[in-house]
Amino acid sequence: MADFPLAYPFSRRRLIRAGAIGAAAAFAPGAFAKGGAKAGPAGLAAGETESHGLSTFGNLEQPEDFRYFGFVNPSAPKGGTLALSPASPTYDTFNAYVLRGNPATGMSLVFDSLMAQSLDERDAYYGLVAKKVRVSPDKLTYTFLLRKEARFHDGTPLTAHDAAFSLDILKSKGHPVISQMLRDVESATAQADDILVVKFAPGRTRDLPLNVASQPIFSKAYYKDRDFEATTMEPPLGSGAYKVGEFEQGRYIAFRRVPDYWAKDLPIAKGQNNFDVVRFEYFGDSQVAFEAFKAGAFTQREENIARVWATGYDFPAFKDGRVKRMTTPSNNIPNIQGWMFNTRRKKFADPRVREAIGYAFDYEWTSRNLMYDAYKRISSYFENSELAARGLPTEQEKALLEPFRDSLPAEVFGEPFASPVSDGSGQDRAMLKKASDLFAAAGCTRKDGALRLPDGTPLEFEFLDNSNVFERHTQPFIKNLKLLGVTAKIRVVDAAQYKKRLEDFDFDIVHDVMLMAWNPGEELRAYFSSKTANVNGSRNLAGISHPAVDTLVDKALQAGTREELVACCRALDRALRSQRYWVPHWYNPVHRIAYWDLFGQPERAPKFDTGVLSTWWWDDDKAKKINFTGR
Repeated sequence: MADFPLAYPFSRRRLIRAGAIGAAAAFAPGAFAKGGAKAGPAGLAAGETESHGLSTFGNLEQPEDFRYFGFVNPSAPKGGTLALSPASPTYDTFNAYVLRGNPATGMSLVFDSLMAQSLDERDAYYGLVAKKVRVSPDKLTYTFLLRKEARFHDGTPLTAHDAAFSLDILKSKGHPVISQMLRDVESATAQADDILVVKFAPGRTRDLPLNVASQPIFSKAYYKDRDFEATTMEPPLGSGAYKVGEFEQGRYIAFRRVPDYWAKDLPIAKGQNNFDVVRFEYFGDSQVAFEAFKAGAFTQREENIARVWATGYDFPAFKDGRVKRMTTPSNNIPNIQGWMFNTRRKKFADPRVREAIGYAFDYEWTSRNLMYDAYKRISSYFENSELAARGLPTEQEKALLEPFRDSLPAEVFGEPFASPVSDGSGQDRAMLKKASDLFAAAGCTRKDGALRLPDGTPLEFEFLDNSNVFERHTQPFIKNLKLLGVTAKIRVVDAAQYKKRLEDFDFDIVHDVMLMAWNPGEELRAYFSSKTANVNGSRNLAGISHPAVDTLVDKALQAGTREELVACCRALDRALRSQRYWVPHWYNPVHRIAYWDLFGQPERAPKFDTGVLSTWWWDDDKAKKINFTGR
């Protein structure tokens, strides 16, 4: 977790929680549950298989007749309010699936999908609207068998016609991240009200089937006379466990549980969606938000500022036990975050210039003085996983990298580049000397105390942000850059301008947060491919466009086994790290959770999520015991 609010969050699970764009896990041949894949039952074509779920490379843990997930309390009571505060400081639309506007957090609670992800498995989806899926022998046709009881909130049936419409409109008019994911969908057709047939193009990416299975389903009738791409404050028609309730634009939004939610008794939903109201309170400043939490204006937060965790919990409600804290291990690949260079700009064209800038950042001083040594430094784009490059490349990695020996630095065939380690003084002379040497090697000169690029222009740039929370980390960095003759400054803009400037790539350096799945798929193209480098609104903020990276991304997306994927990702990691596209940050190995003592929790949390929104519940007895007077 960052030591500042996430600025531009995209992920598989976090996207769904954050109300941004839904992503999905991957699927490969032979990835059905034990006893789940069936060949030959009535209605199946020759060679066709059928399953109640999809996963990436391994078996599904849950059998076809599972009753509920092991991380829930199936008898959890319904009621009460869970009040949260999102990372985003405001919102101006309920349309979370197009490029325009800043969507309200939590909008995905309103929509169901064909399948939904288990929080206990790295990449496993089970049937929600679709009870089963049939897969053709060539893996290019997926037939989803829908539940006839599925309903929208207005009582109208949710059919395959709605699912087909949703895939078509997301591919043609959805957010670029989604439309890019769905580009290899050749067709989505309702063969009957409860049968959806999706055909894929040959050579489609490995994760495309579950990108399809996890997309929101919209009502075709609802959008007959509405503009799908419009920014709108009209609560949309959905079919999920919640619908939009009270709201005040930019201040709060409440989602109300649907008591007669059509899927509430399905195994995939049992023991979940327990709060009558899920409410998001918006604050423009992180300190204001913390003060609001202390006063009970919202009731649970995941603390992402080490300083606050170490020194801020000295208020009365914490001292007398009304507010509790807990830490849980984070088993996922952490947020991959750092200062990202906009390589579309000439000043950052040379990797040596980018590397030299990185040597001016003293992480060890920052960690000790600002972050209580609560984090670990990032070097890899797949940090804390077996996908990260370590040591010398394996024979598989070398084979993947060999065709690019002339276009990549020699280091990719040796030890991978790692974030430099300083003496912790805040002004490490050896690191600053290394930076100066790199600038000189890149053809830079100094004149009148200013570092000048080879064309004679001074090296000047700004760190773009939408909050001043990060200033404490950036100012010491800027101070060291000044010693090198580099002029840098911080520019803080409002949320709307920040979003627009990121979408238009109108920045020098920005802190970015990338979220990788255990079996990464389409997000690799979104973050690193030249195909997304100049697509406005894409997640390739650095403008990465390198033939070796493109090839390695494509090979990773086509990997048929976990072993192949690991080799591809390690080779990709070496190539990316050799280009110095960023100054890496740090990650938190645990979740730090603070909450008012109002909630019940299952015996254990899911392995790959905190489970707060999904599995906790309101406890009336606890609320009365602490005489809770907040929201």
